[in-house]
Amino acid sequence: MGAKALDPLDLYDVRSELSEDEAMVKDTVGRFVDDRVIPLMREAFEQHTFPMELVGEVAALGLFGSSIDGYDCAGLNGVSYGLICQELERGDSGLRSFVSVQSSLVMFPIHAYGSDEQKDRWLPAMARGEAIGCFGLTEPHGGSDPGNMKTHAKKDGDDWIINGAKMWITNAPIADAAVVWAKTDEGVKGFIVEKDMPGYATQEIENKFSLRASVTGAQFFDNVRVPRASVLPGVSSLKGPLSCLTQARYGIAWGVIGAAQACLNEALNYSQDRVLFGKPVAHTQAMQIRLADMARRITTAQLLALRLGRLKDKGELTPSQVSLAKWNNCRAALDIARDARDILGGAGISAEYVPIRHMLNLESVITYEGTETVHQLVIGKELTGVNAFG
Repeated sequence: MGAKALDPLDLYDVRSELSEDEAMVKDTVGRFVDDRVIPLMREAFEQHTFPMELVGEVAALGLFGSSIDGYDCAGLNGVSYGLICQELERGDSGLRSFVSVQSSLVMFPIHAYGSDEQKDRWLPAMARGEAIGCFGLTEPHGGSDPGNMKTHAKKDGDDWIINGAKMWITNAPIADAAVVWAKTDEGVKGFIVEKDMPGYATQEIENKFSLRASVTGAQFFDNVRVPRASVLPGVSSLKGPLSCLTQARYGIAWGVIGAAQACLNEALNYSQDRVLFGKPVAHTQAMQIRLADMARRITTAQLLALRLGRLKDKGELTPSQVSLAKWNNCRAALDIARDARDILGGAGISAEYVPIRHMLNLESVITYEGTETVHQLVIGKELTGVNAFG
């Protein structure tokens, strides 16, 4: 009896470690990505447009706020959310970013820190895709130091007046509501700013060569009056936005595996079909070493993500563990995408093949939700006990 053939994209059979429900989530989202997402993404990337027609389908699958119980949300575990991110990013980082923002950066803080009225109003609508959210934290003068926030809110009777600006905000131009973080005399607070509030404006950022199938914008607040009912009552510190980022980074650590798998799959197929000097490129030692290195990186990333997910589901996850996985997995995925692009030679710069699109997207993914350097310094602090930021 021969040895069992290994899955080139899952050499350690991580799938066998999944529960029946987790495997079903992976397969369901995977079919959706194959049937609906991948056929749209090349044109969406080229045209610099987000495929809005997918929003209802994503909602129907229960992918928005999937980890939340109640409020028309699916109530899935952390590993299932990770698998959702992995499969979506196998299609395109832009779609995974859209779902990540809606789920981890908007629905999560409303659920964790919002009032009952805020939860009842926004969570079911966002779960159904009837309302789109965005997360206003990053500012024009620098993203890695949220404590240096300039956007501020001052009390005026029962209302708050917000002034300032945010930059590089996914979904901002198409969002119905923004969870905006601002400094106040009482600490950093979160505000639900609605798109039609006077003084609030967004502007789409054009000419991006990364995440082109995603809508990114700037936000401007000119004496925006926000009622007390729109303030998140449950937090008054940087813990609020940072806890959201931990959720988002967790999803990214899984998501980039999907992008890397798509690139390895393309490189495998191309190197087996491409014949040079009388034999397929895949039959050469140099190519096999490169492909093996991609598989090694993907396998390491898969095992890190799965362990991270199990820790999350036991309630034992720490932000530093998320930083390690985000750093490792983003770096691995970007290196794989770059090498896959190179393996395809001239074809590698064509959008007919996926590596160039994933490579360009991953240049953003390795930067947002904490740059590689930020996460390295988080681990450095964990090892030494010394904060070397700044």
